[in-house]
Amino acid sequence: MSTDLKGKVAIVTGGAGGLGRAIVKAFVDNGVRVGACDIDADAVASMEAAYGRDKVIALPADIANPAACSAQIDKIADHFGGLHILINNAALGMCAVRNDHFTRTVQIEDIDVPVWQNFMAVNMSGAFYLAKAAVPLFRSQRFGRIINVTTSFYTMLRPGFSPYGPAKAALEAWSSSLAGELEGTGITVNVVVPGGPADTTMVPKESGFDRSKLVAPERMAPPMLWLCTDKGASITGARFIAADWEEADPSRAVARVAWPELGLTPVWPEDGPRPAKLD
Repeated sequence: MSTDLKGKVAIVTGGAGGLGRAIVKAFVDNGVRVGACDIDADAVASMEAAYGRDKVIALPADIANPAACSAQIDKIADHFGGLHILINNAALGMCAVRNDHFTRTVQIEDIDVPVWQNFMAVNMSGAFYLAKAAVPLFRSQRFGRIINVTTSFYTMLRPGFSPYGPAKAALEAWSSSLAGELEGTGITVNVVVPGGPADTTMVPKESGFDRSKLVAPERMAPPMLWLCTDKGASITGARFIAADWEEADPSRAVARVAWPELGLTPVWPEDGPRPAKLD
């Protein structure tokens, strides 16, 4: 158990899913008190019952709803007396379009407008809503960890993986922007990705994959835990590939978040962009 993490409080969205359950367990095992947030109210209630309300509280919510996100931040902070870590893990997968998406390429005609809107609301906007509610708390204590779960760049751009890929690409880009915005405040923003298809329901049996070769959900937790300790205090704007993670050599699994090299030569009037002045 990490002594750095004892007494910390985290909210994990998608907490009842495959990745989320593994993340919640790892954080609890390391002394973190957790709010398990998920649209499946029964599932998070059962997690609360199993761990006990002194370790895990259920936060049933649809993170596509900004008011619900703000309410969950207030609820966990009131229950545990604070909040230090936000894990934006919740997401809709391509099975929300159809289960055979791995073997029969999804076309634009297959994506109903409400489905597209819901993907963007959950996979991108939900992370914003939660961060907007959490950041004032983090600023006041000059400590906060925001970890966003995106996906591989290949999946973001892959034909047939829309709207999942584009929504995750938006989350990736925003992670880079937010990390720069909050630099020097004690709040870090990083990305953790599995590093390949993960062994969760997002990869349905119709995919035909050998499940023993998929990334185990438990692989997501170690880099997240490390980022929340003192060792990760200076790391922001980075993306970690969980499948490549080794605590003895974190650099093996890390790169800059998003596509920073594409912003080195901006098209801009006069002499180029200048840093904004904060009031």
